[in-house]
Amino acid sequence: MPFMNTDAGNTSFLASEAGDLIVQPVATESVALQVADVVPVPGAVHDYRVPVVAADPTAAWIAEGAEIGTSEAALGEATSGFYKLGGLTIVTRELANDSSPAAAELVGKGLARDIARKLDAAFFGSRVIDPGPPVVVNEHQPAGLEDLAGVGTVTAGTAWTTTDPFIEATYKAEAVGATLRAFVANPADALLMAKLKAATGSNLPLLGADPSQPTRRVIAGVPLITSPSVTAGTVWAVPTGRIVVAIREDVNVEVDRSVYFTSDRVAIKATMRIAILFPHAAAVQKIKLGA
Repeated sequence: MPFMNTDAGNTSFLASEAGDLIVQPVATESVALQVADVVPVPGAVHDYRVPVVAADPTAAWIAEGAEIGTSEAALGEATSGFYKLGGLTIVTRELANDSSPAAAELVGKGLARDIARKLDAAFFGSRVIDPGPPVVVNEHQPAGLEDLAGVGTVTAGTAWTTTDPFIEATYKAEAVGATLRAFVANPADALLMAKLKAATGSNLPLLGADPSQPTRRVIAGVPLITSPSVTAGTVWAVPTGRIVVAIREDVNVEVDRSVYFTSDRVAIKATMRIAILFPHAAAVQKIKLGA
């Protein structure tokens, strides 16, 4: 039966091509994967743990010949189970059977954008469904930045007019031993900031440019990245090395021709399992416009 061989060959090609074209675009499209430390987790593990030093051992000035006092570090950990994120797209049998690299690329990019959007929405948002009382959360979604307690906060007034709040966030992070990797803002807020001038009557923009990457915007030397998943009126100052996205299973692509049999369509599903951990909440800074 030649048609079965042809279908099998096309299915394998489509799955392979889609897989190759989804994994990399997800990493590129997702802002969360750009600003966090991404850790692959091989092997059979149920959750992921990050060791935390809550307090360092102490030292003191002592007299000559005197005994040195002992002290201990306060150790803890941040832990999270893995959550499954999935995307589904449907194509016609004709597209699947006639797949060229261009068609496979369309399928891959569509799924990549969907997965990246949902990952960023979880990372920069909240899993609270109803603030209650009682509080109702989505148990199938990891906690995001909006759920994080103990973050540093900076009030920026009622409008974006100066870079002072961003400078304050930089120093607040440094006060707890962290440095900032990026500011992440909603595109609407970033546009308002981009229109600000260095002084009244000046055409010089307030935002700086990175000499090594002229298209990248910086504030006080820290890159400014945009994501629609960030709530308008809020900018997150993301520290280096203090947020972890652990990937238990990278993007897995499956193709099924039977589920939409009567309409002659093909289902292409992509899933991944991840954990998001915030082992040092105080290093994260939230810059927010006031009422």
